[in-house]
Amino acid sequence: MQPVTQYARSGDVHIAYQAFGDGPINLVLVPGFVSNVENYWDQPDFARFLTRLASYARVVTFDKRGTGGSDRVGELPGLDVRMDDLRAVMDAAGMEHAALLGISEGAPLSILYAATYPHRCSAIVLYGSFSRFSYWFPTEEALKTFFGYVEKAWGTGGSIQRFAPSRANDAAFQRWWGRNERLGASPSAVVALMRMNSQIEISGVLPAVRVPALVIHRTDDQVVSVEGGRDVAAKIPGARLVEFPGTDHLFYVGENADEISDTVEEFLTGTRGSPVADRVLATVLFTDIVGSTEKAASLGDRRWRALLDEHHAMVRRILTRFRGREVKTTGDGFLATFDGPARGVRCACAIANEIKSLGIDVRAGLHTGECEMIGDDVGGIAVHIGARVAALAGAGEVLVSGTVKDLVAGSGLRFAGRGTSALKGIPGEWQIFAAEGFT
Repeated sequence: MQPVTQYARSGDVHIAYQAFGDGPINLVLVPGFVSNVENYWDQPDFARFLTRLASYARVVTFDKRGTGGSDRVGELPGLDVRMDDLRAVMDAAGMEHAALLGISEGAPLSILYAATYPHRCSAIVLYGSFSRFSYWFPTEEALKTFFGYVEKAWGTGGSIQRFAPSRANDAAFQRWWGRNERLGASPSAVVALMRMNSQIEISGVLPAVRVPALVIHRTDDQVVSVEGGRDVAAKIPGARLVEFPGTDHLFYVGENADEISDTVEEFLTGTRGSPVADRVLATVLFTDIVGSTEKAASLGDRRWRALLDEHHAMVRRILTRFRGREVKTTGDGFLATFDGPARGVRCACAIANEIKSLGIDVRAGLHTGECEMIGDDVGGIAVHIGARVAALAGAGEVLVSGTVKDLVAGSGLRFAGRGTSALKGIPGEWQIFAAEGFT
């Protein structure tokens, strides 16, 4: 569930922030360019990254003044005033001492804060960092080109071509990114913000940092040159530099996003997350669109693809809401897992109900059993049973195995019996039930 947005008072300005997680260490996520803390959770990759942080830390993140949910201001401030905002958020959240995770533009602020208030900063992690603006926009012409995008196309998400090239052809991701642009700042605020950012030059501060520092950068980052990260790491005493291959500037996308999470956790806690058991008990959910072939034929390729994008985006939002883990898409459906069967059933019901707004129906099936973890994929007999149960469902129907029904007793979920069925390739007869809603 998304954390509640709160407000910290910094002078006369209200700074929007969220606090979540209950781990043993305090961690402040200092955002990059523009942000909106409430929009984070609608993107599954970002939500998964934040959930990972919350598994070992108490996390606070915020929107800089003039952006996101924070107060708009007549004149955007420099880094000194932003330090006041960061301190105000920590005070409001009851954090006397915290590690800082500075992202992109948030890195210079984190560096300055660590050097100025070492008694309140235990460590800094810097991703996509730089000490001077030229590592971001090396020429005035490059900055003018960006301003041209802001004037003509801000809010479309077109900048994803540079911020996350690996997702450049993901229409749903671009829509989310466009919404992030719109909710993050208005075009005029973006221009003012970048004019202020163009004054960033903190090279002289780097040697004054006396807290442990980790610098992470992708070698072919298309937004901030890797030389920016190398420069920062070289000048902070004792800093550790870790480079990952890739072109994405967004830390939560790309093939090595999980490795980045691992590296951050190991630096802050001394260990990586506990290894996931090869076999775990999980609830498996299969969904697919009813009559997809006929629907595709009637719509044509372009409209069908647009509808699929809308379907995928909606299902992913619902999965995030119910803490489901997307394993993979299956063309016109999803395979997902849950660590609790009741959440899985509620998620399936929500998908079946809400997807109707797109003019389509889905069917869903769930089973709980021991699953084999194969990297990011899952396998084993439980997965096969879940698929067979889903195949029995009709339009808008959510079917579950008897195992699921037994495990959610007392949850408020209601079921109707659908008799017993022989599941292809699965020994024995299986009791099947239809979810009838929940309280």
